[in-house]
Amino acid sequence: MSAATPTLRPLLERARQGWRASPLPGFFAWWGGELRALLPPRWRAVLADGAGWHLQQQADGDWRLRRAGHAEPLARWSDSLDAAAQQAALAAAWQGTDPEDRRLALLLPAHAVLRRVLQLPLAARGKLHQVAGYEMDRQTPFNATQVYYAVRELAQAAAAGRCAVELLVVRRDTLDPLLAHLRALGITVDAVDLPQGAGRLGIDLLPPEQASHHARPRLRLNLALAAACVLLAFLAMGSWLHNREDALAQMQAQVDAMHGEAQQVASLRKQLQDDAGAAGFLVQRKAQRATVLGVLLDLTRRLPPSAWLERFSLDDSGQIGFQGQSPQAAKLLDLLKGSPLIDNANFQGSIQSDPSTGKERFYMVAQLHKPAPEHAGAGQPAAGGSVP
Repeated sequence: MSAATPTLRPLLERARQGWRASPLPGFFAWWGGELRALLPPRWRAVLADGAGWHLQQQADGDWRLRRAGHAEPLARWSDSLDAAAQQAALAAAWQGTDPEDRRLALLLPAHAVLRRVLQLPLAARGKLHQVAGYEMDRQTPFNATQVYYAVRELAQAAAAGRCAVELLVVRRDTLDPLLAHLRALGITVDAVDLPQGAGRLGIDLLPPEQASHHARPRLRLNLALAAACVLLAFLAMGSWLHNREDALAQMQAQVDAMHGEAQQVASLRKQLQDDAGAAGFLVQRKAQRATVLGVLLDLTRRLPPSAWLERFSLDDSGQIGFQGQSPQAAKLLDLLKGSPLIDNANFQGSIQSDPSTGKERFYMVAQLHKPAPEHAGAGQPAAGGSVP
């Protein structure tokens, strides 16, 4: 970890400086404050930043511990007490604070830290710590191996092409004994800073190799919960999409089924129309075609009472054949003329005399009358004529 720190520290410092120089920190601070102001006090307490900084400062041989932003001390104890008594005093001051949220900053007296304001080129913004190390011999009476130092960018105006930064330096032989003394008391320091009002300046002069590492189980839990929320969100979206696909598939199946039923209905309607047309055609043909009884009735009316028929036939082609006896068979042709049902009546064979009845035996053939087709409407032929 110590070998990687010199390599990572410039990168982290560059990222930190770029973040501070951007307008994003101010915007997010304002936005977060506005959102927190809308919440009830209890919710604001729950959602507040868990890390609570406590400031430890030595004055007149006594240690004082207070909360950052508060002037009144939480505890005060003499440095002459043994380690157990000092730890007990510190633990009493920390009562009610979650151990995970406890952060302790050691505040140095102002005379122990050398502060210098420098004008550096803007190109040095991303590597202020490294540049300050190069400038240490020129700006202070010490070299970089004799001190611990921190650099912060100031908001004050600077010359064109330059930025104003503040260099804060503390001698190692001043800070190391103090840190060793606190470690011997069992007190772990998270930062070394300077007082500013009721709070702290916001720098850290603590050597990187002595930085403390706090276990953060809540952070791991929060990350796990966040990952679970993301996973649940994806699962919910996937479930929604799956349900939509199922609903679409069901609707498509219903549409296909209705389409098949519609085709069946159309087929049945067409079949019904065809059957109705065929039935109408047969009925019309039947109405137009003379029946056997109709032909017999017409013959009965036209033949004289002295004549009778012995045989009658009517085939599908409309050919009529009838045989009988009449006193004057030759006159039957005139009687059949003008018949609406019989056309082209002629004798078949010769007329013979029957000695037993004294009448003439005949055999005639004729053709069933075919009426001319009538036009029904605009040039469309009717199915057939009617028989009067």
